[in-house]
Amino acid sequence: MLKFLSVRVEDHIAVATLNHAPANAMSSQVMHDVTELIDQVEKDDNIRVVVIHGEGRFFSAGADIKEFTSVTEAKQATELAQLGQVTFERVEKCSKPVIAAIHGAALGGGLEFAMSCHMRFATEGAKLGLPELTLGLIPGFAGTQRLPRYVGKAKACEMMLTSTPITGAEALKWGLVNGLFSEESFLDDTLKVAKQIAGKSPATTRAVLELLQTTKSSHYYEGVQRESQIFGEVFTSEDGREGVAAFLEKRKPSFSGR
Repeated sequence: MLKFLSVRVEDHIAVATLNHAPANAMSSQVMHDVTELIDQVEKDDNIRVVVIHGEGRFFSAGADIKEFTSVTEAKQATELAQLGQVTFERVEKCSKPVIAAIHGAALGGGLEFAMSCHMRFATEGAKLGLPELTLGLIPGFAGTQRLPRYVGKAKACEMMLTSTPITGAEALKWGLVNGLFSEESFLDDTLKVAKQIAGKSPATTRAVLELLQTTKSSHYYEGVQRESQIFGEVFTSEDGREGVAAFLEKRKPSFSGR
């Protein structure tokens, strides 16, 4: 049973709404919900396309930082990263197109989720970024590997090292999103694109998605595996603990380099 995702189906399109107030954080439960959603979608021949959007002010403002406080060992942190990686790989390998409709913000784990979708549409003023370094952490849900595929290595490096998000308009320029829609109509306009795709033969859309997966080399998966290991190491470092504590205490972190 889905806890933080609600789904309605219309015109062969499954519209999934992420509702995990207040910021649609990507908690472990949300990860399990996403996996269950994809499993359900693939079994339903009436569904040809999936559109995912966030309820409230954001698509998703990031990982569930409060959940991080229960993680005390590097092995646990690595396993948490692997859960996100496996979940988003499941999304990307879905045999039916998954489209993210982004408004407000897609940050950290939220952007990593959106990047695992086959297409992304955003509002012009939406904020997209991977700000994990402000917490003394690194992206852990394959963000270090997916972002360069879309925006290039140099821009990905800038976005991660400065932790500065880009707008929807900038994301379009860099190829991170497919198009821009207004705040008032972004979901309806995204559904119009989904309807175009739903009108195609399911067999051909499935074939294209399968073939697109072959563009990911073994180096990509090696990078993903290494990312989860380093995430565990960084998470349990002094700076990692300080960054998370500072975030929860709403203060500026003081990093020691340890």
